[in-house]
Amino acid sequence: MSDAQSLIELIPRLRRYARALVGERATADDLVQDTLERAWAKLHLYRRGTDLRAWLFTVMHNVHVNRVRATRPTDPLEDDMPELAQRATQGDSLLVRDLERGIAALPLAQREVLLLVALEDLSYEETARVLGIPIGTVMSRLARAREKLRDLMQGKGGTKLQIVK
Repeated sequence: MSDAQSLIELIPRLRRYARALVGERATADDLVQDTLERAWAKLHLYRRGTDLRAWLFTVMHNVHVNRVRATRPTDPLEDDMPELAQRATQGDSLLVRDLERGIAALPLAQREVLLLVALEDLSYEETARVLGIPIGTVMSRLARAREKLRDLMQGKGGTKLQIVK
């Protein structure tokens, strides 16, 4: 399989991660495009035989971090999060909306780890490599993210997620 075809097959996963990471479709698409441009230009640095997906997530992480640093102070995600497609029942839709807002409320470092492990199904070791942090840091950030998200979903910690109808 060619390098181009391998990159093309991973675009949906890159888009999903970028969308969850930045919260806005247009910005996520820009992030994916910048990631693919950088990956294509730096493809000679990719070690054949290793996980291309993890390498691309590393590239995306670095592009995203560079963007965040360039635009400091960062603007918080808007309260008007894009709505997901309607679920079968109203209760499920509200739960998904609360979960999305809870994830958006997490600190960036915790959100990145949570999305890579839970959404993209990367191992702790792969996540550590993508983010360039020790595996112990991955585990502690993930534990803190899960705890904070659990508290937010249960309305603990002084911050109750508002349900907008």
